[in-house]
Amino acid sequence: MGVSTNIVATYKGPARVVRGLLAMGPREDRALAYLMAACVITFIAQLPRLARQAHIEGLELNMLLGASLMAWVFIAPLMLYILAGLARGVGMVLRGNGTGYGARLALFWAMLATSPLLLLHGLVAGFIGPGLELQIIGLIWFLCFVWFWIAGSIAQERRNVE
Repeated sequence: MGVSTNIVATYKGPARVVRGLLAMGPREDRALAYLMAACVITFIAQLPRLARQAHIEGLELNMLLGASLMAWVFIAPLMLYILAGLARGVGMVLRGNGTGYGARLALFWAMLATSPLLLLHGLVAGFIGPGLELQIIGLIWFLCFVWFWIAGSIAQERRNVE
């Protein structure tokens, strides 16, 4: 299945999609591609908000863009690898049968699968600004992200048992 098809399928059953991705075999390059795509999309989602902030506060847009690019494309992937390692540690404590690759894939896929909601969040932040609408979209993104990550993590921790 294609990535966009898998993203849509994740909203119906995240565990099934993660199991399908794991069935394709451990490919660290694929996990890294998912992570980098999610981070680049997250950076792109920030653009309307940053443009609004630069206009309202009279700041230099290029400075804001550079800082966001550095944060999302260079620093966030490192932090997410650490977070995936911690998630695998939790799986080990709970006697899971998963792998480090599976923990990374579950987290990185959750980020990529929720990227359409992040893009919507960015548009709302840029065009509407702070308010109830932005908080609702942010909450929906957060709940979907946590759901996808937990469901994917459980699926990868249980995959060798079944």
